Amino acid sequence: MTLFANACMFDNGRFVHKDVVLADGTLSFSAPCSVTASVSDTVFHNCYIFPGFCDVHVHLREPGFSYKETIATGTAAAAHGGYTAVCSMPNLSPVPDSTEHLAEQLAIIERDAVIDVYPLGALTVGQAGEEAADLEGMAKSAIAFSDDGRGVQSAEMMEQLMRRAKALGKIVVAHCEDNALLRGGYIHDGEYAKAHGHRGICSESEWGPIKRDLALAEKTGCAYHVCHVSTKESVQLIREAKARGVNVTCETGPHYLVLCDADLQEHGRFKMNPPLRGAEDREALIQGLLDGTVDMIATDHAPHSWEEKSRGLEKSAMGVVGLETAFPVLYTYLVKTGRVSLERIIDALAIAPRTRFGIPLCPDSLTVWQCDKAYAVDPETFLTKGRATPFAGHELLGTCITTIHGGNIVWKIK
Repeated sequence: MTLFANACMFDNGRFVHKDVVLADGTLSFSAPCSVTASVSDTVFHNCYIFPGFCDVHVHLREPGFSYKETIATGTAAAAHGGYTAVCSMPNLSPVPDSTEHLAEQLAIIERDAVIDVYPLGALTVGQAGEEAADLEGMAKSAIAFSDDGRGVQSAEMMEQLMRRAKALGKIVVAHCEDNALLRGGYIHDGEYAKAHGHRGICSESEWGPIKRDLALAEKTGCAYHVCHVSTKESVQLIREAKARGVNVTCETGPHYLVLCDADLQEHGRFKMNPPLRGAEDREALIQGLLDGTVDMIATDHAPHSWEEKSRGLEKSAMGVVGLETAFPVLYTYLVKTGRVSLERIIDALAIAPRTRFGIPLCPDSLTVWQCDKAYAVDPETFLTKGRATPFAGHELLGTCITTIHGGNIVWKIK
């Protein structure tokens, strides 16, 4: 028997104290300090118990790029970070743009995943933006549709895709990026880029397509979700669209909420797409999280090999890992500093993603944390194959003791 004694448990939007027992794959809940443990039992004190987190934006890299990550390593890392459900993005090989291609990924998920994995189907064939993918064929197996990693450049194509997705009752999940405005940039077009001679990515390359898509979502009635929002203009556009009744939600990542371009270093572990923006953008994201404009937090976990991430800011691949640091980063820099309540963080990590994407929240899928001891982030301890994180060496609070999914322990501290 494992006893989490007098644990602080998130229950229907508030915290209550309970004794929680895991025995023979079954969870039971009692009044605090009511369970007596024997000498052979494992007992944890001073724990928080949350619903299993749900990340709607994860790159598991398989099939096609298993040198970066596999479904086995990615879901193990997710369980280590407290996640019991993730949505996998479609930039794979083959791209899941048909039932046959999607079936390859589903077979690996069935074989290797230790938590629930919900794949997204591609919006267009090969994610090339020119021909619509087989949305109707994939609708039964794909949680939503996205060309994540590439923006749909044509407004006409996006409108067609939105109409088809609406007819299927599916969400269009958009990576918003105007290729015509990138101009070879690879970090934010801000003070750091100017001071260090780097080519910048302007904010309009993100908020411009969001503005276009919000008008299309309003026109078509499609359910629309914006990936990894990073600019203040994006937050305001989405806020205004919600006020008009547009069916839109959005996510941002932990790194956008706590870092900005002033934190950049000349290393590939600080390079992601969209890039870290300015301090005013970070503040707008926090305010958006507080007022509900930003619905949820997703990691955009994007592992690459060491070689791909060791070429500096200009030449490294875009993407950082985040599943194993997400909650500790948010707890340390937002909750402990008083910026955001723990209740809001848990809603954004566990409740809001499931509500939007129709992913069930099982009462026997929980994650247990101790948050009272600081430790330094060491990427060599990660379960993901990726090591590139901007939080390497940061002193964080929050250690995952165990993650339980369907009554089974999918991660426990050694």
